[in-house]
Amino acid sequence: MSDTDSFIEEVTEEVRRDRLFGMFRRYGWIAGAAVVVIVGGAAWNEWQKAERVSAAQDTGDAIFEAIENPDDAARVAALEALQPNSPEAQVLVDYLVASHQLSEGDNAGAAATLKAVSETGTDVPEVYRQIALYKSLIANGAETPAAERRSLLDALAAPGAPLSLLAQEQLALLDIEEGNPDAAIDRLNAIIADAGVTGGLRNRASQLIVALGGVPGTANQ
Repeated sequence: MSDTDSFIEEVTEEVRRDRLFGMFRRYGWIAGAAVVVIVGGAAWNEWQKAERVSAAQDTGDAIFEAIENPDDAARVAALEALQPNSPEAQVLVDYLVASHQLSEGDNAGAAATLKAVSETGTDVPEVYRQIALYKSLIANGAETPAAERRSLLDALAAPGAPLSLLAQEQLALLDIEEGNPDAAIDRLNAIIADAGVTGGLRNRASQLIVALGGVPGTANQ
């Protein structure tokens, strides 16, 4: 490489450095601001997490305090007075309210509490709403007209739904209530044959089939 080429290269490097330093002087505040934003954002996220944990702990403490009351009526009153910090926490409180309402014999109150949960918006996961609807139908029993029960249970019994088999069991009981044991046996055998059936549900279905005069695992003729 000639002295001229070397000189030109050195000059070029100097120009590049000058331009780079100039850019730093002109735009360096942007990088500084970005660092402040990143650090500040991380601190804000950590603060929010701590606040959520603290709020959840406060809700949990309030729930435990409420259920330590001496009787179901007092527990229900204390639980209903709570103001949970999230929809999921409110669902938990409502489930507990319904449980204590059932314990004190207030089936209609429990059904109403659970029905309200089932009708909440999409901020509550669908599975929670389905469980609430299922439990409300059980709590209200025959107080809900048979046609309405069947319509709601049919929706819960849709293939792939989380409570499908339990809803099928209730539909079988409704078949019996309406004087159609053959339909009930067919439905119960379908439950037994389902790959997702639990041991407890299989046993209940088998016992009910036998009580109806059928044979578990055999199609009704």
